[in-house]
Amino acid sequence: MTATNPTLNPAGGASAPPAGPRPAGRSSARAAQTRRKWYEIVGLTTPAIVVYVMFVLVPMGFAVYYSLYRWRGVGPPTEFVGLDNYVLAFQDPIFLDALRNNAVIVVGSLLVQGPIALAVALLLNRRFRGRTVFRLLVFVPYVLAEVTVGIMWKLLLTDGGTVDALLRQLGLGGLVHAWLADLDIVIWTMLFVLTWKYVGFAIILLLAGLSNVPPELTEAAAIDGASWWQTQRHVTLPLLGPTIRIWMFLSIIGSLQVFDVIWVTSVPAVRSLGASATMATYMVDNGFFARLWGYGNAVAVILFVISFIAALLFQRFLLRRDIEGAITGRTN
Repeated sequence: MTATNPTLNPAGGASAPPAGPRPAGRSSARAAQTRRKWYEIVGLTTPAIVVYVMFVLVPMGFAVYYSLYRWRGVGPPTEFVGLDNYVLAFQDPIFLDALRNNAVIVVGSLLVQGPIALAVALLLNRRFRGRTVFRLLVFVPYVLAEVTVGIMWKLLLTDGGTVDALLRQLGLGGLVHAWLADLDIVIWTMLFVLTWKYVGFAIILLLAGLSNVPPELTEAAAIDGASWWQTQRHVTLPLLGPTIRIWMFLSIIGSLQVFDVIWVTSVPAVRSLGASATMATYMVDNGFFARLWGYGNAVAVILFVISFIAALLFQRFLLRRDIEGAITGRTN
């Protein structure tokens, strides 16, 4: 009886016998698990996809379609005008004023709300008596409904209203203006109201970011002799970068699409002259109330395109490293 010798590899050692075929049961179980995973993914995402298509993509498609017609909302659109509605929008000085006002609100929100929110957030991040109450108070304006805020400030800023009476009581009667009727200052009045309304959201967002700053870093900076301001500048603010950029993104998109507060607070006659109009209020004034549905849809498409381009550019140049940092590498 002879024994079979193992096959030698080039290094002189015995090589392992060739692996046999994998058991069929293991392969079928893995295939069944993969199918079950895909069934779960399809089952969980299909309702969201259906809702997104029905309530986002389909209305967008109809808006683009109707924007190519001169249509007053009665019967199917038949008078095809192509891109005339878009050309008319950019030739209307009121729409150009609305574009300018949106730009003022975007820049003003970043340059006014940002520093205020950052300063208040750094203050409220320190420990002192009554900190919880102050955090609650700064967030109250944001949770108020936009319509409530608009009506409240419209009553406060009306001619002879509470603001004017307070200024006169303080001996500052020379500062009294027609806050909602003066064509030169009404947009700045709107910016003030919007800042009062939405700065609380920025503060809460920054406080959430500050809570993720490791205290060990600030303690190490203090041990090295850094002052409180130096610690905030060289340690806290760089770590707050992602949170600040997210807030900037939300602020830009919200400022481009702002409607509720402007619509309720502003005077219709002043808004119709473009002094306090935004793209959203212009769309409603000229699309809904003037019953120029095709033209209103064209303005809606312009608003969407501007917001979409702004979002893409911001993501491409400012949010890119944050998004890339959130993606984990593939493990081998």
